[in-house]
Amino acid sequence: MIHSKVLGIIMAGGKGERLMPLTNERGKPAVPFGGKYRIVDFVLSNFTNSGIFSVYVLVQYFSQSLIDYLRLSWSNRGLIADHFVTVVPPQMRLGEMWYRGTADAVSQNLNLIRDFDPDYVAVFGADHIYRMDIGRMLAQHIEKQSHVTISALPVSLSEAKSFGILGVNKSGRVTAFEEKPKSPKPMPTDPDHAFSSMGNYIFNRDVLETVLTDDVKKENAHDFGKNILPELLGKYRVGAYNFKGAPLPGQKEYEEPGYWRDVGNIEAFWSSHMDLLGEKPRFDLNNDQWPIMAGRYNGPPARVLGRHVEDSILSEGVVVNDAVVRHSVIGRGVLIESGSVVEDCVLMDFCVVGKNSHFKRVVADRFNVFPEGTVLGHNLEADRLAGHHVDKSGLVVVARGRSKWAHLKR
Repeated sequence: MIHSKVLGIIMAGGKGERLMPLTNERGKPAVPFGGKYRIVDFVLSNFTNSGIFSVYVLVQYFSQSLIDYLRLSWSNRGLIADHFVTVVPPQMRLGEMWYRGTADAVSQNLNLIRDFDPDYVAVFGADHIYRMDIGRMLAQHIEKQSHVTISALPVSLSEAKSFGILGVNKSGRVTAFEEKPKSPKPMPTDPDHAFSSMGNYIFNRDVLETVLTDDVKKENAHDFGKNILPELLGKYRVGAYNFKGAPLPGQKEYEEPGYWRDVGNIEAFWSSHMDLLGEKPRFDLNNDQWPIMAGRYNGPPARVLGRHVEDSILSEGVVVNDAVVRHSVIGRGVLIESGSVVEDCVLMDFCVVGKNSHFKRVVADRFNVFPEGTVLGHNLEADRLAGHHVDKSGLVVVARGRSKWAHLKR
């Protein structure tokens, strides 16, 4: 239980360009995930489960879908003054400009921090799939008397060249920060791995105000990873929190320890869905002690009428009518008609798969109606000629549809 006064700030303004066409009309945090969730639900659930109920969500690009979703699903907790999830578009308090970087987004909203008057500010990203007890991270931050704590994930030295890497000493204090280093520094306790920053931070409130006030005056990218963190070293006590080594309530022994995925491209997005499947999934959504919460949908239970479903997730309102579904994640209200075969797919809400269709490794956005006999994923060149996005990984991606129900549900 967290007793200090903590303000959560979620950075939810990214374009998500590598997730096109799923982000044609929405920001990355608003993209549906896992059958019934949005990507933003994971960080919001982590805050709520950790006892942090005061949260500002900073939005920017293609934000209307996310604003509507948060308004309907997360913003009705205002009966208590410090229990809120509030969306904050760019206020342009520092001039007529959009957010110029992650640090600038917080700088432009320092008035919110001053008004709330927290002891600590947790600045987290909105576009990753994971569970995390932020209370444990805060407890370490307080115990070590850190000014800033960075959540970090051990990665192999070969992978480390693609991340922002922390150099740490044996006490866990950060001594260096390098963006995509050619020769990553290994962890002091593990020569085969390095600490990668997860982009989640806890700041002492006064330190955050000081460093952001100074950063506004500089000509740089105004980014936490590129600018703020490297400049903090030597001036403040900066700690690293080992996310992979932290236990989580309700986690199964077969789950991947420290599961965390940046679903920033189509292949990673699809692979993370596949991680939800199987008798022993890498990331098990069934956890009563640390639930991922989502917007309410008053649909009926799923129905399977004939044929069979194998190793799949079926959300509320799904109807599988004499069809075959294998190793797939099916969103709410989807209808799969007779004779169809859906394999290794992610079908989002309210799609209709017509009779005798065959889908293989397809990611279909919401509200698509596929006519009888549609074949996708079996001939990539034909799919490309038909105007569908074929990812370099071989996945076929179908942009958001235009069914007659699309205007009613975002």
